[in-house]
Amino acid sequence: MPEIPDIEAYIEALRPRVLGRRWLGVRLVTPFLLRTVNPPLESLEGGSVTGVDRLGKRLVFEIAGPGQTGGGPGPAPSFFVVLHLMVAGRLHWKPPGAATPKKSGLAAFDLEGGALLLTETGKKRRASLHVLEDRDALAALDPGGLEVAGSTPEAFADVLRRENHTLKRALTDPHVLSGIGNAYSDEILHRARLSPFKRTRALDNEEMERLHSAAADVLQEWTERLRAEARLAFPEKVTAFRPEMEVHGRYGAACPVCGTQIQRIVYAENECDYCPTCQTGGRLMADRALSRLLRDDWPCFVDDVIRPPGANGSARAG
Repeated sequence: MPEIPDIEAYIEALRPRVLGRRWLGVRLVTPFLLRTVNPPLESLEGGSVTGVDRLGKRLVFEIAGPGQTGGGPGPAPSFFVVLHLMVAGRLHWKPPGAATPKKSGLAAFDLEGGALLLTETGKKRRASLHVLEDRDALAALDPGGLEVAGSTPEAFADVLRRENHTLKRALTDPHVLSGIGNAYSDEILHRARLSPFKRTRALDNEEMERLHSAAADVLQEWTERLRAEARLAFPEKVTAFRPEMEVHGRYGAACPVCGTQIQRIVYAENECDYCPTCQTGGRLMADRALSRLLRDDWPCFVDDVIRPPGANGSARAG
């Protein structure tokens, strides 16, 4: 699922392409994408794009309407087009009038100078489109999670300690923190040297400050990295698995800090990747499916697992 750095990369690429341009219309491939009925999509046609922003993991276009009907006085109405890409939704910038892909295409947003195509791979269709006509309706879509960027350590600690969840759940809950998902939560917890399953209320002040600092730094570093890439070309290959990441998607590889084999826990359609040495005191967290299968043969500590070749502690220091 695209997270804060990915959405910010899209914004960086879209603003010079769409701001001030006319909104010509939307070609819906599947009607199930649209989750609102009023205002109709046609009411945006002929308007101009005045803003591209982010609401959590959602991408928001602000459209100044083409003018009031009947020629009455007053400013043109503003509309908000809100896209949630969910897990597999992706955006592609193409020449005007470009066709949507047959298998994965969901919609085409036609603008003066180009077409923004929305695709979603896989059998499940989870991406959503909302068209709203005021900021109150837009605010109602906000789950209310804290934006880490610019937050104080005190505010961060307050929202995490309101309920006693695991750190992995708290970081990815949009009602707690805004815009963080499976990938960057793994990177944040590794940077903070904390177990994904430690409880929020079990953190002492030093650990909480370390987690806040790690969250702010990881998100800022990756946002800057992806924004820089987006200035060169439209981000066509947005992915949660990047070779530069330290633990996420690197199961079985050597931790770049200590050389220990990275472990994972698979649950539902997600996975949690972590370093036992850096994060859990050498203890292996039980994978529900695999640990039930192996029962007494399930290794409890990293010393029970054979390290991969080259993982001898010679990796770079943290």
